[in-house]
Amino acid sequence: MTVVVLAATGVWNPFPGMWDWVDRSEPISEPDVAWQQRVGGTPKSVTIAGDTVVVEQRTRVEARSLATGTQLWERKADWAAVAGGDRDPVVAVGKLLVKGYELLDPATGVVRRRDNQAVAVWTYRNLLLDARCTEATDCTLSAWEPRGTQPLWTAFLPGVHSGMLADNPELLGTRRLGAPRIDGGIAGPENVPPLLGFPVDGRVHVVDTATGRVLQNVQPGREERLAVIGGRLLRITATSRDGTCYFSISAVDPATGREVWRRAGVNLRTADYAGCVQREDPQGARNVLIGVGPDGREAVLDGYDGRLLQVGAAGEKLLAVDDRYALVRSADKQSILGRELAVDRTRWTRRAGGKSGAALTPYAAVIAEEKPNRLIAVDPRTGRELVVLRTSANALAVGPNGMIIGEGREIGYVRWGAGSSVAPPADGGGAPGTNPGGSTHAPPSDQGSCGPKKELC
Repeated sequence: MTVVVLAATGVWNPFPGMWDWVDRSEPISEPDVAWQQRVGGTPKSVTIAGDTVVVEQRTRVEARSLATGTQLWERKADWAAVAGGDRDPVVAVGKLLVKGYELLDPATGVVRRRDNQAVAVWTYRNLLLDARCTEATDCTLSAWEPRGTQPLWTAFLPGVHSGMLADNPELLGTRRLGAPRIDGGIAGPENVPPLLGFPVDGRVHVVDTATGRVLQNVQPGREERLAVIGGRLLRITATSRDGTCYFSISAVDPATGREVWRRAGVNLRTADYAGCVQREDPQGARNVLIGVGPDGREAVLDGYDGRLLQVGAAGEKLLAVDDRYALVRSADKQSILGRELAVDRTRWTRRAGGKSGAALTPYAAVIAEEKPNRLIAVDPRTGRELVVLRTSANALAVGPNGMIIGEGREIGYVRWGAGSSVAPPADGGGAPGTNPGGSTHAPPSDQGSCGPKKELC
């Protein structure tokens, strides 16, 4: 009894280090992460913003040092989103059903710019867009540099969709492939596409993000779904006939209204099986689309010119895709193949289980394996391992030199090469895209290309 009382009152500790062990969380991976911290609530999103980690929770947002995990600041907010690149990130925060937002410095939490009227915000690596409405049918879209104090341009929109509130409301583009244990926002903010499609009262307004011009105001046909991808307005038709759905894709240059390419028989997975009604955006990423041919093989199409960038073999399954690469599960479900789209060539192959998922980011390809649970990051071009973790945690965010993983309220940072001699990869530029300057595309460089409207250069 004496031992218990003395230990409880702190007069004497017969088990040095025991209470530290009780308070300390178990490591969430092996090898251990560079740091591990418990955040205030279960993260809704985690983003690497320069030298900080921004953690969005249900009613608050906090920032932590990427080097140490130490909390830098915290504040109340219903939503948060990161804009800008590695050198100029900002954090947009706001409250639901309340107009306006604030732009915070991710390192200090200091307010850099405040807006009191915007109803929606879209965050990109090189641009921030916001929309404000004086009336339901009188709205203005403005574009800002991430740390700019004056808008680059403004455009009139006759209202915005009632669902366009808070951060990054859905626009008419591509729908990314998902994977268990890999967060959908793992890649962080991307460069703004050359054109954006805003759904307004059943119509689609196509906005040029370089100038703010509204190029098209289109009403889709009864059997059509519209999408804006790769600098083109796609009119996707699904017709029910002979007990099946017949698909056709027509790509239009919004600046001229001229059709620039057409393909028939490619299913972009926009329709369900109840009368071929199209309720989903096409699958893909950035400027590329994923389709299924009449023979059941998956293919990757260039949204700008309609070329087939890659056609899979029978039984293969696309796990992830961007403008440069595709990750494919082999037909025997025993391997993952890394392919370079510009040359339709398999760059590397590694063994993986049939339930493995994957994602592509500008800095690494991430693979999640089950039984045993693993998170693996590799160079997307060569397949060279950057890190291999034995963990049941989720991959939350990837940066130039490592990634954030998390489980529950625990998050941790692992650097490339942890537990091995692997060197960090070269910066992939974070802004790959197609090149419309000619009929053929040059092989993608480590810096990416300029995009369909040269807007990235």
